[in-house]
Amino acid sequence: MQVKRNILYLTAATIWGIPGIIIAIKGVMAYSVIPHIELCWLLPITIITLIAFRFIFRRIVSKYSARITQLPPQTSILQTFPLKGWILILFMMCLGITLRNIPSIPLQFTASFYSGLGPMLIWFAANFLHNYRHSR
Repeated sequence: MQVKRNILYLTAATIWGIPGIIIAIKGVMAYSVIPHIELCWLLPITIITLIAFRFIFRRIVSKYSARITQLPPQTSILQTFPLKGWILILFMMCLGITLRNIPSIPLQFTASFYSGLGPMLIWFAANFLHNYRHSR
């Protein structure tokens, strides 16, 4: 299926943003049932997780955005990410599903990890939307 190149930014934003929203909600829900006394050590871990994912995803989103810019004006929607990117997305999905189904994973891990990962996915989905607006 051929689409205009700038549609790939919307595709990328959707692929990053929807899971980001779901993950962020799960993180906040996990935080809501954790005793308040534990927040003093969980919040710094969440902040460190946010910062780590910011550095990791910033480079990836820059590479993907630059790649989309170099594609022909009409291209396949599968060109949104390189093969390595699709494999990374599949791996992350499988890892997330696996983590969610391991009963021994502590709620504290879910709260801090998901509350760091979700917002960063949303943030970089917004970056893809920004690139879309400037590509028209």
